[in-house]
Amino acid sequence: MTTYLKELLLGLYLLSHYDYYLKRLIDLGFGVPLLLFAGVFGILLATLWLTAYIRSTAIRYLFALLFFASTLFFDVYTRVTADYLTYSTFVSLIYSGGFIDEALYQYRASVFLAAVGALPLLFGIALAPRRRLPLSSYALVAAPLCSVLLLTGILFVRSGEGARGLPAMYTPLVYLNLFAYEAASSTVGPRETVSLPRHGQAVGNDIVLIVDESVSGNYLDINVEHGVHSSLGQAYPGVSIYNYGYAASIANCSADTNVTLRYGGTRSDYLRINSTMPSIWQYARKAGLRTVYIDAQRTGGRLQNLMSKSERQEIDEFVQFNQTPVRDRDMAAAQKLVELLNNDTPELVYLNKVGAHFPVHDKYPDDFLVYRPALSRGQYADVSDTGERYDFGGQVEDWVRYRNAYKNTLLWNVGEFFAQVFSQARLDNAVLIYTSDHGQDLHERGNPGVDTHCGGDPVVEEGLVPLVVIQGNGLHTLDWPRELVGNKDRSSHYNIFPTLLQLMGYDLTALQAIYGKSLSQHTEDEFTFNTRFNARLGEKPNWKHIDLKEVVTPTLQ
Repeated sequence: MTTYLKELLLGLYLLSHYDYYLKRLIDLGFGVPLLLFAGVFGILLATLWLTAYIRSTAIRYLFALLFFASTLFFDVYTRVTADYLTYSTFVSLIYSGGFIDEALYQYRASVFLAAVGALPLLFGIALAPRRRLPLSSYALVAAPLCSVLLLTGILFVRSGEGARGLPAMYTPLVYLNLFAYEAASSTVGPRETVSLPRHGQAVGNDIVLIVDESVSGNYLDINVEHGVHSSLGQAYPGVSIYNYGYAASIANCSADTNVTLRYGGTRSDYLRINSTMPSIWQYARKAGLRTVYIDAQRTGGRLQNLMSKSERQEIDEFVQFNQTPVRDRDMAAAQKLVELLNNDTPELVYLNKVGAHFPVHDKYPDDFLVYRPALSRGQYADVSDTGERYDFGGQVEDWVRYRNAYKNTLLWNVGEFFAQVFSQARLDNAVLIYTSDHGQDLHERGNPGVDTHCGGDPVVEEGLVPLVVIQGNGLHTLDWPRELVGNKDRSSHYNIFPTLLQLMGYDLTALQAIYGKSLSQHTEDEFTFNTRFNARLGEKPNWKHIDLKEVVTPTLQ
């Protein structure tokens, strides 16, 4: 028995993942792809077995820890998301590495269970072999290295695809190789300085971009009859509100949208522009504006949405709410925005709100529990935008409660947010643009699943966001009414950056040549959002068109 303990442990680990392998076999069906898959699978299994018989204890331990860590990463992601770890997602997780401590804490139960499940792999490799294979020590060490290189080559020519259904301990290691290659071979060039021509003096008013989180355009009263009260659909003295209706988001994930809003990437050229062109902060400073970033989602000075330290240095005032409960951070952001609008200093303000990212159980106070039945409360009071799926299994009745909790959250984080701004801020010398980073799939169609956004095959609502312009009546900037009718339900996030530059006094013809049309023009937008923003290794972005006839509006529940 002890003679074959290593094989038994490795077999136990592989057997625990049988459903993962079986699903891949079923998806492939009979044919040449199945034979190729079986060949690669067999090679990886053979080299895993050879790895367990490496004679050097130190090297064997090293491989045991590497494979253990790799499969742990893969299994935790699968447990938390109930989805496969793609290369694009892996890259996004790498970019979000600053929040690993929060993720480890919130998903500690999943980490523990995945670690226990991976122990047979760890000990199956690490235990001293009781038999000696008739191979040299060099051949045994070379076996796992060659397998990782082989799979890296396969995924390289297939733009990161090809590891689905293969032994999981190899996948993150191969993804790491691909990522290292991309980082080493990147030649995007240095960040450019502002060169666009401007006309006029320094900007004398505030310009504010409010980017909500996970607010779907089809859930607000400004767009649908039974939508949630947003405080944007009524008149206020001295203020004009221009509702552009439904707009297409840049992508259906937060980081992709926000980095593009800050750098102005276009559909045809977002990778280059986001990597090398000036930021919105640089343009604002050149126009004489003080720059302010309000991040209601993170604390402790942590950066998110692909913001770098060098970009952080372009921001004059960086605001987070370290001591404020998650539920109250949008109200704190509203008060900070009121302070800035009332300080008589021309500023560019970029605000990332808490909004309505899952979990939505506790993102509103009890007084706003209007829509019932809702998700149970008390589990996620300190969680901004991740969390286990406690009390939510994705069934029809679960989605009813989820949607009601979502609506209650909108009442608070959208309706009450703007109620405070309109009642307390001086808006006579300000232009505010309001949107969300992406929409939501709230399974109104009864479609299965537990995800709300960031999926690779999204419904149109994931790319459907609100777009509203708010301006003081005494301020003369752009002619908003001229193209409002033609642009309503026909514009996108890609029109926001050129609109901001035009508001800052940059020459419209020059900026349009680089960044496209602003909202002051007939946008003629393609009305698509990108479902494969991190197109890697020659892969192409995937654009999904939003057909408004497919949009499902919320029920009265």
